Amino acid sequence: MNVALYGPRATRWAMTERKRPAVARDRRVLSIGRSQLEWKRDGLTISIDEVSAPWPRRLRGTVRVEPTGVNAREFELAARGGHLWRPIAPRARVSVDLDAPASRWSGDGYFDMNVGNEPLEDGFIDWTWSRAALGAGAGVIYDARPREGGPVSMALRFNRDAEFEMAPLPPPAALPRSRWRVPRATRADDGIASISKSFEDTPFYARSLVSGKLFGENVASMHESLALDRFAHPLVKLMLPFRMPRR
Repeated sequence: MNVALYGPRATRWAMTERKRPAVARDRRVLSIGRSQLEWKRDGLTISIDEVSAPWPRRLRGTVRVEPTGVNAREFELAARGGHLWRPIAPRARVSVDLDAPASRWSGDGYFDMNVGNEPLEDGFIDWTWSRAALGAGAGVIYDARPREGGPVSMALRFNRDAEFEMAPLPPPAALPRSRWRVPRATRADDGIASISKSFEDTPFYARSLVSGKLFGENVASMHESLALDRFAHPLVKLMLPFRMPRR
């Protein structure tokens, strides 16, 4: 269970790898160690009970995700490896109630999933993704470079009921590299975007808040850049257990 918390009073990260006996699943519930995701009629309840890394501190509480609509469509990112992406809840109301650290808030959110039958680094060179809340829904931009076949680029505009249209691709917008020199780029109506805040900056991954104009609106997008050639480097693999301990 990967949990990343960013805030003025506390920043925590947890992603503990566990063995098969620690995982259980049925149609509604996925349990990983002491944490659990349960899909109910009105949304998703995420019960978190983790220890952060690299500094061991408790990370415990509940997150509720209530979609305004549910999207059933899956999108193929790469034919080899069966890599699929499904933006389940492009727009959702999220409520956070944490005991450790003590934190409560609610606001706009998003919920998606990726699935494949091979490691990501075997299927892709890199990708960038971003999601922004729009006045009447949400917008998602995806640019991926599979190892086989041509690039995959999508611009999706969702309404509040999670119905979508494939929009024309906005022009590319350059962004500065991260401190670890991970390439970052996005798309914007006028080809101009900027980094408002950096949340994660690692040798192979950057998560940022990006400002720009998308589908005619000024937006703040959650953005990620993933460099999988870097992730596959043996030195990076040696570093992973410091942030992803194994139990």
